[in-house]
Amino acid sequence: MTPARTIEWIGDTSGFVRLIDQTLLPTQVHYHDCRTVEQVWEAIKVLRVRGAPAIGVAAAMGVVVGMQTLRDMTEEAFLHQLQEVTDYLRTSRPTAVNLFWALDRMQRHALENLEREPVSRWLQVLLDEALKIEEEDRQMCRAIGRVGAELIKDGQGVLTHCNAGGLATADYGTALAVMFAAAEQGRRFAVFADETRPLLQGARLTTWELQQRGLDVTLICDNMAAQVMKEGRIQIVITGADRIAANGDAANKIGTYGVALLAQAHGIPFYVAAPSSTFDLSLANGDAIPIEQRDPREVTHGLGKQIAPDGVKVYNPAFDVTPARLIAGIITEKKVIRPVTEKNVREALR
Repeated sequence: MTPARTIEWIGDTSGFVRLIDQTLLPTQVHYHDCRTVEQVWEAIKVLRVRGAPAIGVAAAMGVVVGMQTLRDMTEEAFLHQLQEVTDYLRTSRPTAVNLFWALDRMQRHALENLEREPVSRWLQVLLDEALKIEEEDRQMCRAIGRVGAELIKDGQGVLTHCNAGGLATADYGTALAVMFAAAEQGRRFAVFADETRPLLQGARLTTWELQQRGLDVTLICDNMAAQVMKEGRIQIVITGADRIAANGDAANKIGTYGVALLAQAHGIPFYVAAPSSTFDLSLANGDAIPIEQRDPREVTHGLGKQIAPDGVKVYNPAFDVTPARLIAGIITEKKVIRPVTEKNVREALR
């Protein structure tokens, strides 16, 4: 079955962004069109589009949408509005570094090319770069799958947390790309997907994607992971990441750190799969990664029904950071980085 496109650009420079509204999955596959930069911002903020690579692609395309309203096509006016648009999109979500990477790249590309191009092509210059970011992400995800596929053996059980599949990227995924590639190479294995509280990305998105691809998937509650490991059903854990520091500390959906600790306790290798765009070498370690705090209602009103008393205090970080010492390897589009040290990270990304 051909998987649905997570995000795509429709039309020419006067076009718009079309994406799958992931807040409605798995019961509805609905395409949400973003024709203004405010709609792109909202889609990122409320998780209509999510996953670090997909957020980066959405942000790049959002820049093009935001620049369509410009009427004074002087270089000064163009660069001023470009700054305003990128500054605005940066406020949507703080943790996924691909967002900032993509926006920086769009600005840099404009500065490097405006003087060489006629005014009539300035918007096309931005659209070409946004589409290039999308295509590069598609290729990196496929490469991640090829690099990591050998880690999964016949008959193994694979545990994953949250969603790091095609829905989190332009195509194919990161953690799930490894599983898709291994299955395409003929290996048979079982996948266990944590539900991933409080927004259930594992239950709603990962199981849906794996079923679409025909893989053997079993859904478990987050608090069942230890028991499933103890029973010997899991031989490898693979997750994605939203930002990786220079030393290999990796931020991912809340609960990932706990899974890594459980894996260590049971002698199970824990891998992270991410493209090079998810690394932030400006941060020495994970302590410096900003952690998004989300709406308490995501916890108190699960799936729209109130499940906690009025007025209760809520702590709702969207991410946690897994220390590099717990990570057996980081699967990138170039190689598996192992052991995970700053030296090896910098060499792999050189």
